[in-house]
Amino acid sequence: MAATLTTKAPAPPRKLLASRRTRAGVLYALPVVVYLLVLFVYPIFSTLFLSLKNANGSFTLHWYADALTGVNLSVLFTTLRISAETALFSLVFGFILANAISRLKPLWAALAMLIVVVPHFISALVRTYGWIILLGDKGLVNETLTGLRVPGAPFQLLYNELGVVIGTTSMMLPYTVLLLYGVMRGVDRRLLAAAASMGAGRVTIFRRIYLPMVAPGLASAGLLSFILSLGYYITPALMGGPKQTMIATLINQQVTKENQWNGAAAQGVILLLLTLAGLLLVKLVSSLGASRRKRSAS
Repeated sequence: MAATLTTKAPAPPRKLLASRRTRAGVLYALPVVVYLLVLFVYPIFSTLFLSLKNANGSFTLHWYADALTGVNLSVLFTTLRISAETALFSLVFGFILANAISRLKPLWAALAMLIVVVPHFISALVRTYGWIILLGDKGLVNETLTGLRVPGAPFQLLYNELGVVIGTTSMMLPYTVLLLYGVMRGVDRRLLAAAASMGAGRVTIFRRIYLPMVAPGLASAGLLSFILSLGYYITPALMGGPKQTMIATLINQQVTKENQWNGAAAQGVILLLLTLAGLLLVKLVSSLGASRRKRSAS
């Protein structure tokens, strides 16, 4: 029997091009992957392992039990409460500002948004000291209230929860306004005009039409403010008192003053889990809002 020689068919040009692009893409992505592994993945897993190690190197959950009991648990609840209050006030003032700006003409709206965003580029430390000067016993706010003979003036506006919430709300407000402004500019005003032409009042239009359309944006902005406030350090540390110690301040104290790296690592992991849970909620709310918009469009 005659032997038959078979030759392998050449690969199609498209497959060769795709394989070359794949190799080039992997080569280009390699520095980014290494960067993420070294600066993000490795520190996170190192912190996790540190929080699970005892003094002799054995496995333990003692640091998590310590983080969820006593004073540490009180600090966690304080952090959650102040973050929730900050998110609430950021939503209220952010909604008012974004709603007013979204009704302006594009040129004036851009100028107003510039005024809202530019202070965000100033150092948080500088802005915090600015609030300390304004809210002090001899600050502009108390001097004005005293000059107007407001009963009880001057008020204690610093080194308490009120001062912390004022400071953190001012820090979170630009994020809230940016998110809500984008959502509100996308609202079709013809729907509101159509409802008004059919006899609906302003309250009905707001409650039945406008609010449901911007609700996903409100939820996302509130959750974002809450997440960012969880790990905020500078403003609560400078404008709060001992009763307003938040988890970031506690971690700093455990590392710098008590040299308790394991406990600080456990606190950091708990804070990371809370942040991830908040991000998942933001993703869920965004997907629900997108599906609702698709249903309304269809």
